[in-house]
Amino acid sequence: PRECCPTMATETTSLTDTSSTEALVSSSSNNNSLHKHLTLFDLVCVGVGATVGSGVYAVCGLIAHSQAGPATFISWSIAGVAASVSGLCYAELGGRYPTSGSSYVYVKETFENELASVVAGACLTLEYVGSASAVARSWGDKVVEYLKAYQGEGSGWKILLFLLEPGFGINPCAFAVSAAAVLILLNGVKESKCVTNLFTVLNITLLLFVTGAALVLAKAENLTPLIVPEFGTAGILRGATSSFFGYIGFDEICCIAGESKNPVRDLPRAIILTLIIVTTLYIAASIGLAGMVPYADVSETSGFPNGFRYRGYEWAAEVAALGELIALPFVVLITIMAQPRLQYAMSVDGILPPVFVEVDSSGNLVQGLKISGLLMTVIATLVPFRHLDDLISSGILIAFTMTDMSVIMVRRTSPRNNPHLLPRLVATFIVSSFLSGFLLRIRLSSEVSDSGVSLATILACSATLFIGSRIQTKCPNKGCNEQGLFLAPFVPILPLCGIFINIYLVAQLELTGCLMIFGYLGFAVGAYLYRKNRRREIERMVSMHETRS
Repeated sequence: PRECCPTMATETTSLTDTSSTEALVSSSSNNNSLHKHLTLFDLVCVGVGATVGSGVYAVCGLIAHSQAGPATFISWSIAGVAASVSGLCYAELGGRYPTSGSSYVYVKETFENELASVVAGACLTLEYVGSASAVARSWGDKVVEYLKAYQGEGSGWKILLFLLEPGFGINPCAFAVSAAAVLILLNGVKESKCVTNLFTVLNITLLLFVTGAALVLAKAENLTPLIVPEFGTAGILRGATSSFFGYIGFDEICCIAGESKNPVRDLPRAIILTLIIVTTLYIAASIGLAGMVPYADVSETSGFPNGFRYRGYEWAAEVAALGELIALPFVVLITIMAQPRLQYAMSVDGILPPVFVEVDSSGNLVQGLKISGLLMTVIATLVPFRHLDDLISSGILIAFTMTDMSVIMVRRTSPRNNPHLLPRLVATFIVSSFLSGFLLRIRLSSEVSDSGVSLATILACSATLFIGSRIQTKCPNKGCNEQGLFLAPFVPILPLCGIFINIYLVAQLELTGCLMIFGYLGFAVGAYLYRKNRRREIERMVSMHETRS
């Protein structure tokens, strides 16, 4: 496995001054490189801490009320299976390439295509900056809702509510929590680690209480019927797509791999432990919430506190509210921590400016953190949570898909007589999976039962299976030395299943969500190509000038 080092900058097409980047990376390697100080426990705390708060407190109520009803736990289970499949692929690649950058690094190393790695980097940016912004905004909305519930008297109370909710979509509380997270991270990675571990333990303790109390108060009649006609099977699958917002924890682990003491051993273990812990908590919490309150009465923004209040347990509502107020700012802290590490990896390769590789004496990527923190703060302050969820979830799913593809590319190869067969088959499999998912969505809709749609769905699914079988039979194993590495089982079947599930869930998005994610990626690719062509033009002009001189 290659570490992020000066030589990597010379292996890719640079869009910036690569000599400046190499000088900064060399200085960083000799003096202030990323500190290797994270243990297995630290990595699990990052993974769990970045996951359960956003999943339980931010989207569980939304899915129960608007998408899946009592079957919310099935949505979480489907998402958990998909995340676990991709998680095993992350576990292998995290051991193979134990450097900062996560999916971006994996795609770069296996595809040997800079454009593909830029797409991966764009999806990860959507994950980290977008997720941190969404959680900060969710926290700000909850604070305003809690204050409104107290219904204080006097002009001072009205002025406070006006300041916290001035209108025009602005949320000052989201600004405050975003800025506070950035300030904590600027104090150094070691101090942030201590805060992370402390709040993870506190968060899990509160969450166990909330989940246990909800399960005790659950009523069987609230879970019947399990699949309500209003949402149907399509609603459960739609909920599975939304729930991916809560499955970014193990990707965070991979993005800080460069700071792990023993990444080859600890990363796979941390990923698997994180997935087991968070999936179990999600399923239990969703059963408790849907059983405690009829799904139509579940609050989209504050499910558990309002649920306990609905049942008349005000003290439990206060504890749940405290859990939300403590957990969500911590999720903001952990999520945005990964973005400067991604920018570091992309800057080392010359895709981003060299400013992003600057490391201070505390091992902190100061400039990268300031820039990503500013972007997060602006989005959180101005953009409501409901506009971010689907966009972020689809970005996560695409990043998972590219990681699954990377495992196939690193373990399988094209036959000698057809050297481009494997990448072509994988690309075709993705297109066929999206078409199958889209047609299945239409077929499962209660409004459509057309025989033509049924036939098209069968043909698309059959084509997907055929393409997958071709990858299995026509593309042999590479047979490279893999001793001592964690290996994902059943390759290529396992990653192909992960790709299909991920793309299928992307196909469940509404038209607006699909347009948003493809528009975002189109903008990222367009910006990259523009800068690349601009750089080539400048180099050509410099070369002509030197020739004339």
